[in-house]
Amino acid sequence: MGIAVVAAMIAMWPSGDRSGLQLSNPYALAQGVTMDTGTVRSVSVAPCSGAASADPGATEAGADAEPGSECSFAATQPDAGGAEVRVALNPDVVSSRGVNPGDRIRYLNLTGIQGEQAGTPAAGAPPAYVFTDFVRTVPILLLAAVYAVVVVAVARWRGLRALLGLGGAYAVLVMFVLPGLVEGKPPLALALVGSTVIMMGVLYFAHGLSARTSTALLGTVFGLIVTALLAAWATDAAFLTGTGGHDAASLVNMGGNISISGIILAGLIISGLGALNDVTITQASAVWELYELAPHTSARKLFSSALRIGRDHIASTVYTIAFAYAGAALPLLIIVMLYERPFLEAITSTELAEEVVRTLVGSVGLVLAIPMTTAVAVAVVKATGAARLAGAAGAPSSEAARLAEDERRAEGAWRAEEERRSEGAWRAEEERRAEGAWRAEGERRADELPTRRSRRGR
Repeated sequence: MGIAVVAAMIAMWPSGDRSGLQLSNPYALAQGVTMDTGTVRSVSVAPCSGAASADPGATEAGADAEPGSECSFAATQPDAGGAEVRVALNPDVVSSRGVNPGDRIRYLNLTGIQGEQAGTPAAGAPPAYVFTDFVRTVPILLLAAVYAVVVVAVARWRGLRALLGLGGAYAVLVMFVLPGLVEGKPPLALALVGSTVIMMGVLYFAHGLSARTSTALLGTVFGLIVTALLAAWATDAAFLTGTGGHDAASLVNMGGNISISGIILAGLIISGLGALNDVTITQASAVWELYELAPHTSARKLFSSALRIGRDHIASTVYTIAFAYAGAALPLLIIVMLYERPFLEAITSTELAEEVVRTLVGSVGLVLAIPMTTAVAVAVVKATGAARLAGAAGAPSSEAARLAEDERRAEGAWRAEEERRSEGAWRAEEERRAEGAWRAEGERRADELPTRRSRRGR
């Protein structure tokens, strides 16, 4: 399977040709415009118009604003040095989180094309410094470091390998899946091949080469196939066009071979990878642990016991998928709620249909992967256990002795447990019989006592 997947990946590898795209980069800067960073010293509110001559930068927030309206400005110290500049703040940023002293921000420096100095803007001139975004480098790097430390501290080397595998997974997405979608490669095959390559790398790198890991991989591939087939049907049947958002509209306007419905299909498949990997590796591990505790358990009983664990996992994982999507779409859910549309109409609308289908498709593939993984794991663990016993005779003497000793200990422990239970049952039965006989004797004597007294009276 690995050779076939790698061969398919090589055959579908993107060429990197983007000549058919009409891309207008919103982050590109015009000649004379620079993107600067700085630290906010203070925030003030001033009239949006008519203050330019008295207060540098006061008109930057609202050259087109209505007379008498007020705008917010941030006195910012540039990281490159020099005097403080007044940066016009966006009203939506001010009304949501706001900008506070000490924040680091990015802003457009337009003085190069306005032909003026920052301290002497012309009255009614366009903004000379305009806020664009916050600088989030330090908090995000700090959070990533905390995440890595926690994972490695708890999971040790396996956690470190998982982090490296995560980096490899993102490399596959960025270098293979995303460029392939841009070039119009078949989205179903592209997502399946990319997802399988990711899972092969992540599973084997994090958990090692073993029959247990291979079993989890087989269950994951089965779940991916089910998810892909169901996603292909649902994308067409539910009319998921993907054109309801701004990003999708931007992709449509770029032209080329980009298919929005194909992107949605690939997203439905890739979105469930994490949860699918979680349930399959957990289920395979559960089967192996149950077998190690009771190697003489029948395959049917082993399957039933492991599936009971899987059922508990299904409930929690389904909740995880649903709430993860709900949290990501929370602003959209609030808007839909405020519209007060009927429930059925709301969840089938363009805004929510994609999220609903993604949740349902991912959950179906996840649920069906659990019994499949369990069945494969039981078959493999029974086969490898029998092979280990059969190979003990042909193994080196020390290895054969060790294997035989392990089996004898397991057999002895099992028999000792059975004998203990039977001995305990026999003793309990004897105690019950003795207690019953003692009570019967007491009742018999109690019945004879009046008779004896009547005889004595005579």
